[in-house]
Amino acid sequence: MNQSDTKSQFKEKLCKPATPGGDTQWAFVVLPKSASAKLPRRGRTTVKGSVNGHSFQATLEPDGQLSHWLRLNEELLETAGLNTGDIVSIEIMAVEAEPEPEIPADLHEALQAAPEARAVWDNTTTIARLDWIHWITSARQSKTRIKRIINACDMLASGKSRVCCFDPSGYYSKAFSAPKPAD
Repeated sequence: MNQSDTKSQFKEKLCKPATPGGDTQWAFVVLPKSASAKLPRRGRTTVKGSVNGHSFQATLEPDGQLSHWLRLNEELLETAGLNTGDIVSIEIMAVEAEPEPEIPADLHEALQAAPEARAVWDNTTTIARLDWIHWITSARQSKTRIKRIINACDMLASGKSRVCCFDPSGYYSKAFSAPKPAD
């Protein structure tokens, strides 16, 4: 797939999340299915683009409906002078190479304590590491997250480079969805 094949332009309403969580303000848009379909994967995907002419790079999240949603952080909202409810012009394109994901502290600690698992982790692809992290961080309860970290280290130590039984799009498991809008 050529990078230019992933390019899309569209207009969408900027939504305020019903439960924003945290201290910072942010907003989101759900991508049209036609734009999402051009991207290389239904799971987390990093794009570069612009909103009303202001550049950004962000990782799109799956919406569980074979599309994605985009979180616009407070800095971009302020820089671009955007408010929730605005209809914004967005242009996106998949990045050439997925950036290396940040390893959560608890997973990093577990990998450091399991050299066999760490060796397989280091030899997997960036996309595989992104899926492992997504699987672990998508746990809704802390005990599930802990169990997934233990299982990940066991699977990696046994030579398994891809997480099994995980639908990164959330479509089949309904594990993911876009935030609910406040309006």
